[in-house]
Amino acid sequence: MSDAPAKSVLLVGGTSDIGRAVASAYAARGWHVTLAARNPEAADREAADLNARHEGARVETRTLDILETDAFPGFLDALPTLPDTVVCVVGAMGEQARAERDPAHAAEVLRTNFEGPALLLEAVAGRFAARGRGLIVGISSVAGDRGRATNYVYGAGKAGFTAYLSGLRNRLAKSGVHVATVKPGFVRTRMTEGMDLPGPLTAAPATVAERIVALEDRPRDVVYVLRRWRLVMLIIRAIPEAIFKKLKL
Repeated sequence: MSDAPAKSVLLVGGTSDIGRAVASAYAARGWHVTLAARNPEAADREAADLNARHEGARVETRTLDILETDAFPGFLDALPTLPDTVVCVVGAMGEQARAERDPAHAAEVLRTNFEGPALLLEAVAGRFAARGRGLIVGISSVAGDRGRATNYVYGAGKAGFTAYLSGLRNRLAKSGVHVATVKPGFVRTRMTEGMDLPGPLTAAPATVAERIVALEDRPRDVVYVLRRWRLVMLIIRAIPEAIFKKLKL
């Protein structure tokens, strides 16, 4: 057994279905996992379960609300050590119909999917760049590849986050810090419960976790969890706007 200290990952959004799967995958590798979530009780339950399931695991929790952006610098400075990897799985689909009539709801969806995650990772990026190494993983969405009437507020937030991650990757390319954008597509989670999801385009949280943890061994820039999504979105982006307006996708 190696005497080298365990590597560490900060998982933001650790109580989501995808977050739990990612935390489990890292714990299975023997990493020190810190779950950051706005509900400390839920985070503590997840940590206790993971510590029980994985022998020798060290899973801890921290409280963080992704909408309280002023708290980000203090939150990061209060961590015992700067993690090797930060994975942000935060997201909220919201309700498109409600967002169309309720500006406050629309703002919350946009801030949760774009503003909060981007500002948190910006604070992480500066610290990683100063150290000269690190992996930043942001969970975006295929919904951000092209706006659709059924979820364009959510999609707009994810589109902004995708663009942010692309720019951050460009900025940090020579710093020793790698930035990865992960696009899961449909995932069977509580957020999609009740939706009629297409089987061939739907992944399990564990599959998303596998793709993320694999980045530690083979860094990649943009990852479509199910590779067929890359072709699907290439086709959708290529549809002329005059035709696209008449479609219901």
